[in-house]
Amino acid sequence: MPLIRINARPEGPMLHGSAAALEPEIARRGGEGPAIVMIHGYSYHPGRGRHCPHRNLLSMERLDDSAAWPRHLGFGGGHAGEGLAVAFGWEARGTPWTAQRRAAQAGRSLAQVIQMLKAQDNKRPVHVIAHSMGVELALEALHHLPAHSVGRILSLTGAAHLSRTRAALETQAGRTAEFVNVTSRENDAFDFLFERLVAPPHPGDRAISHGLDAANAVTVQIDCPDTLAHLNRMGAPVAGPDRLVCHWSAYARPGMLPFCNALLRRPDRWSLDALRAGLPAAPASRWSRLFPSFVNPLPLPGSQKAA
Repeated sequence: MPLIRINARPEGPMLHGSAAALEPEIARRGGEGPAIVMIHGYSYHPGRGRHCPHRNLLSMERLDDSAAWPRHLGFGGGHAGEGLAVAFGWEARGTPWTAQRRAAQAGRSLAQVIQMLKAQDNKRPVHVIAHSMGVELALEALHHLPAHSVGRILSLTGAAHLSRTRAALETQAGRTAEFVNVTSRENDAFDFLFERLVAPPHPGDRAISHGLDAANAVTVQIDCPDTLAHLNRMGAPVAGPDRLVCHWSAYARPGMLPFCNALLRRPDRWSLDALRAGLPAAPASRWSRLFPSFVNPLPLPGSQKAA
């Protein structure tokens, strides 16, 4: 099976539901294709019944679930080169500020796993896809990895601060990675709460939903009609939003997981420059979906505007 289940523990990363050593298990997972690390967000806890991410979001067995990630990201079909799916769980229940601290700790375990994957095959691309507070794990991992450890990071409505993200992208591993910042005004209420419940690294810091100023990053606002039209022309039809507020549309909306699959498996076809070429000049303002008359476009990061 092209799926390995791993959890972040205080003593380091461990196999889910097994006492076997992790590194030998990773070492025997050869074959061609990328390793794609999938990281859930807030409210999950490995091994805790219905809260266990390995039973739902990160499950290979839930064939009828349009929001379960592995099969929609190209795994389990028996095709040559599909690579290795890494379902990465961490303790994400409790208060938001407690979960955020645990996310930073779990990010160090994630770095260990990525190092094991690269040690097993240094030429295998390692990509990360994370939702909400799970993005914090990817950002923390970049601080503990050498250059060229991570290929792409897909942040799906990431619960992360701008300064924290910029600092991670300035590390050795961060400068050689690409960061796709998927946002939506459907998530505004959750971003607003995140900014007020989780202490920022610097006063006045904001969530990455406002756009990200980095040469190796691009912001894709998936409730913008112009953005959706651009993705459709590029060959990734994504359904438009059907609700005003939603925290899960970045992966649950029809077409989003196939789009993510294309970003991870065809970075040549889906380059950051190709994405930027058809995106709007500026993202929509926060609350503009709930209050359409409120139009005050946010300044777009220079790297995206210049393209």
